[in-house]
Amino acid sequence: MQKKIDTVRTLIDAFPFIQSFRDQVIVIKYGGAAQVDPKLKEKFARDIAFLFLLGLKPVIVHGGGKKISEVLERLGVATTFVDGQRVTGREDMEVVEMVLSGTVNKEITSMLNHHGAKAIGISGKDANFLKARPKDEARFGYTGTITDVNAKIVLDLIEEQFIPVIAPIASAEKIGEPGYNINADLAASRIAGAIGAKKILFLTDTIGVLDKQKRLLSTLTEAEVEGLKADGTIHGGMIPKVDACLEAIDAGVEKAHIIDGRIEHSILLELFTSEGIGTVIKKEQK
Repeated sequence: MQKKIDTVRTLIDAFPFIQSFRDQVIVIKYGGAAQVDPKLKEKFARDIAFLFLLGLKPVIVHGGGKKISEVLERLGVATTFVDGQRVTGREDMEVVEMVLSGTVNKEITSMLNHHGAKAIGISGKDANFLKARPKDEARFGYTGTITDVNAKIVLDLIEEQFIPVIAPIASAEKIGEPGYNINADLAASRIAGAIGAKKILFLTDTIGVLDKQKRLLSTLTEAEVEGLKADGTIHGGMIPKVDACLEAIDAGVEKAHIIDGRIEHSILLELFTSEGIGTVIKKEQK
């Protein structure tokens, strides 16, 4: 009986958060172990379906870096990263698009639909939803920077009660170019700002932003993030993640969360408990 009572208490504790987020758009960047481990993939799909049934409006932006690297390796193509971001040659772009827009996107969409959600997969090329230019062609090749987001495409899908599942491939501004591979963290932040999301969550393979003693920093402001970048505390692959968080809150997103996707139900724990489990980045209180 005590176990049942504890379950009810948990639901009651979560109730104010559910009320707060109902009918709100929540962008979730899905990547890392949560996108690879079969058990975590199943939990993720169920949790997103649960959010949908509670009345939240989730939008999924996914990565697929590990899968891309696996396919390129099988083809004998070396993979290079600069500042945590993939260098995408023209010959790589076909593989990147095939993996992201095809294999990964459709797997996620299928999982969500299987659990009772109403998901639909798109890429930034669909209806020119995302447009981009080269980030730095000499250094990154066909890795791009988003120049325009057609928010209406996603908002129309949300209005029709779909969960958009977005592959971060953008249309090129120039005719004849193959398009651009967009860092999924940065794509998620631009999309979140454009569609007026309340929150954005980044699923990662770390517990959040850590200090120099490897302790979790549960809350950070923009100024604190910039200071941690300047002194080297935030480095490597965490840089594009915090940059994405800063871009999102500058665009009007209330809070950006970096959470450990290796923990089962990490999204629910972050959204529906007062303590949360990761790092929250937000505007400094004036």
